Amino acid sequence: MEKQDSSTDLAGLLVVTIEQAVAAPYVSCRLADAGARVIKVERPEGDFARNYDSNALGNSAYFVWLNRGKESIALDLKDKKDFLILKNLISKADVLIQNLAPGAFDRLGVSIESLRLEYPSLITCSISGFGDKGPYKNQKAYDMLIQAETGLIDITGLPDRENFDGRAKVGASVCDISAGMTAYQAILQALIKRGISGKGRHISVSMFNSLADWMNPFYLGYVYNNKTPKRNGMTHPIIVPYGAYACKDELTILIAIQNDREWLNFCKVVLGDENIAQDKKFKTNSNRVVNRDLIEKIIQDKFMEYNREDIINKLEEASVAYGRISDMEQLKNHPQNNYLDIDTKSGTVKILGPGAIHDNFIPNGKSMPELNEHGEKIRKEFNL
Repeated sequence: MEKQDSSTDLAGLLVVTIEQAVAAPYVSCRLADAGARVIKVERPEGDFARNYDSNALGNSAYFVWLNRGKESIALDLKDKKDFLILKNLISKADVLIQNLAPGAFDRLGVSIESLRLEYPSLITCSISGFGDKGPYKNQKAYDMLIQAETGLIDITGLPDRENFDGRAKVGASVCDISAGMTAYQAILQALIKRGISGKGRHISVSMFNSLADWMNPFYLGYVYNNKTPKRNGMTHPIIVPYGAYACKDELTILIAIQNDREWLNFCKVVLGDENIAQDKKFKTNSNRVVNRDLIEKIIQDKFMEYNREDIINKLEEASVAYGRISDMEQLKNHPQNNYLDIDTKSGTVKILGPGAIHDNFIPNGKSMPELNEHGEKIRKEFNL
């Protein structure tokens, strides 16, 4: 079967994005990966994400990750000539994305509603913290704040102890990324429908609702069964053994036992004592949950006799699920990684590649735009 180049799937589409930070750049990055022409409109001082850090050959790691394959133009939208350039860009666009602060886009003097009337085929997408309606619609929203508002922080971390608040935020920017993923799939859905009807639509993406959607299993358990989720760190509230154990070489491994057959194999091969599986205190998962501290000490003591790779060999033999807890050095050298090369003015940055690979094709050779790198060309093209 002939392989197709997924980097041209959206060729011919023009995406204009007035964006900053993470959520909207995530969306437009994925559209650029699929072949759309993406024009990133930045304020004269640039997207503030350019200055988050200088970790990628002097460039912001977030910016390198999320802005490949785009064109950059810096516009002062309070300037009449620059504002006209923006209006001309929008008049030719298939998709308009914006994630400015609440109300900022309307204050520019052009509303989403008027654009939808003037350009019926245009797809518009606004990403905000709490959406277009509700008492929090004008509240500022950043990733950690939304993690807090949705309850994610309350279920993440270690159990509370005396004078110890075990709650923690998720390390990655899951709120921004979930909003970006939600917006991306919504835009693709709108493009499919426009191909049938010829009409565009407006998409409103809320960071709060995007992440709250992920909280449904915990929400439903609480609302319909009065179950308050507990923080368990790297253990499981109702399955034992299911968690992290240290090995002799000071590396950590996670294991997950799903049924009594796996438990028997685990005791026989890994613990080296089949009788443990028949002990009344440990025979069933319910027994093991009741006697959690005792069985986990037995497992931990055994694991401390071996290096992690030796334990892995035993787990493989027993057909028990496991996972290595990787630090950044181990992630850097992980054999499952795929990569993208991003060209910057200071050199080529190799980033971790995408999760979805089409026909074994990984697009490469993308560039990160410097601020206003394409400004002169775009001004000439869209000075209608």
